Amino acid sequence: METQELIVKQDPHSYARSNESKVTHLSMNLAVDFEKKILKGKATLTIQSEAGANKIHLDTKDLNIEKITLNDSDTPAKFTLGNQDRFLGKELIIEIDSTTQFITINYSTSPEAAALQWLSPQQTAGKKQPFLFTQSQAILARTWVPIQDSPGIRFTYEAVIQVPKQLMAAMSAENPQQKNDSGIYHFTMPKPIPAYLLALAVGDFLFKPLDARTGVYAEQVTIDKAIHEFADLPQMVNVAEKLYGDYAWGRYDLIVLPPSFPFGGMENPMLTFATPTILAGDRSLTTLVAHELAHSWSGNLVTNATWDDFWMNEGFTVYFELRIMEELYGKDFSDMQCLLGLEDLKATIAELGDTSADTHLKLNLAGRDPDDGMNDIAYEKGHFLLLLIEKTIGRDRFDVFLKNYFHSHAFGTITTEQFLKEYNSELIKGNSELEQKININEWVYKPGLPKNCPIVHSAKFEAVAKEVEVWKNNGKAKELNTNGYSTYEWLRFLALLPEKLSSAQMKDLDETFHFTKTGNSEILFAWLEKCIYSNYEPAFPTLKVFLTDVGRRKFVKPLFSAMIKTESGRKMAENIYSSSRENYHTITQMTIDSLLVK
Repeated sequence: METQELIVKQDPHSYARSNESKVTHLSMNLAVDFEKKILKGKATLTIQSEAGANKIHLDTKDLNIEKITLNDSDTPAKFTLGNQDRFLGKELIIEIDSTTQFITINYSTSPEAAALQWLSPQQTAGKKQPFLFTQSQAILARTWVPIQDSPGIRFTYEAVIQVPKQLMAAMSAENPQQKNDSGIYHFTMPKPIPAYLLALAVGDFLFKPLDARTGVYAEQVTIDKAIHEFADLPQMVNVAEKLYGDYAWGRYDLIVLPPSFPFGGMENPMLTFATPTILAGDRSLTTLVAHELAHSWSGNLVTNATWDDFWMNEGFTVYFELRIMEELYGKDFSDMQCLLGLEDLKATIAELGDTSADTHLKLNLAGRDPDDGMNDIAYEKGHFLLLLIEKTIGRDRFDVFLKNYFHSHAFGTITTEQFLKEYNSELIKGNSELEQKININEWVYKPGLPKNCPIVHSAKFEAVAKEVEVWKNNGKAKELNTNGYSTYEWLRFLALLPEKLSSAQMKDLDETFHFTKTGNSEILFAWLEKCIYSNYEPAFPTLKVFLTDVGRRKFVKPLFSAMIKTESGRKMAENIYSSSRENYHTITQMTIDSLLVK
């Protein structure tokens, strides 16, 4: 009984009791209604139950459940919906018996479903047709599918999606590559995935290949720019396979979404969702693509069992991403990326507090939104732990371990504790000297940044620092040697400047380097943050346009946070948000809503 209770309570963010009955396959038949902003249809769940199980527990939130039947019967099944929980939604409990093999649920979504972003034509790149995309991570799949919405439960799926005939549909599955005349699209995902990787996009987009197994979906006005930007993708896949084994998903395609997408990318299997803010024109921001590709191994292939183990997805992925970038563009490039990540990590720890339990790698998010744990602790503290292990035991040995790790846990889940057990048995092997050098329990279960964090050097950044010192001494931007600077060097340059500068200093920098007019979203974001702190008013119209057009939370949250530190800035923030809020995904809206509440 104790073992059963442990399994029942394993994931605090799901009502599922997978030790009793669990979903093994999902079949969806849904119609997309842009006028009502709903999905309507049915989901058929194939289930596997233990002897004596008489119920199955599912996750739902804001779904209108119309009818539930068992097997081939048309007789309504008995079910109950629990009370609404702020984060978890309502538990759907369906009565079953020993003969129940599948369950069919007729339902529709709410216009306010948190996973569904309905865009007007004006909010798209092409400005002519509406667009829909989903964002199921972390626990939002339950707002568009009645399912066991836990990263620890995997299932295969198929779908029939009906859309307006002028539009096309794509999913995290085997996808069509051309628009058809019927508006009905069929999808299959033959590999088991967790619910947070369910994804759907509907819009006026088209497909172009990069090579035999990679390609890009994007709106007509974006596709050529995207094809140019992602030209290195086939080579990235080859490098990743060389490092850690064969790519297991068949195709690897990307879809460029409208700018309201709240993240840089989302690693939906077979179809990464990507923000257009990485389309800089010079392929300088495609590290994000390497990150999402790496998720095809760390996250999609081997998944964190609960959101308390989120670092197992993201820390491994950042480490893998940097290995890909080092192989493609050299160690100088990856060192810059690594050092920027360390600075981001230190800033996050300072924001959370270096004694905060939220700076542990292993989290305790019960009763909270798991999005609270999706920050640089999981990504960068996780990465630096793995980097420490690599430097301590040797890269070759660690690569063998990781390659075996991905192979042995393929299409499965893992907890922090399972990883620690394998780390001790396969890497440490009782060697007390190695154990003390790494001191992994401090990294996993203690707050802050351990003192044995690897030291990162970057010759390129040291050169940038010298130029910043020259500028501080003479104040003349045009005399600086910045020719050939990469995006990372410009980001470092801006980060090393004093937080507040005079209007004359800001004008000198802007007239020399044209930051306010840059098409590189990362550089523009860093510059606009500097403009807010320095009250550089000539950039404020660009700030408003940027925050109206771009819904990527990584950019939006810091800019609003900077504005509200002064009374005049708060007024500007409220004015911008009043017109930009409807362009943001629910995830971003919730973040900014909490900032602007006095």
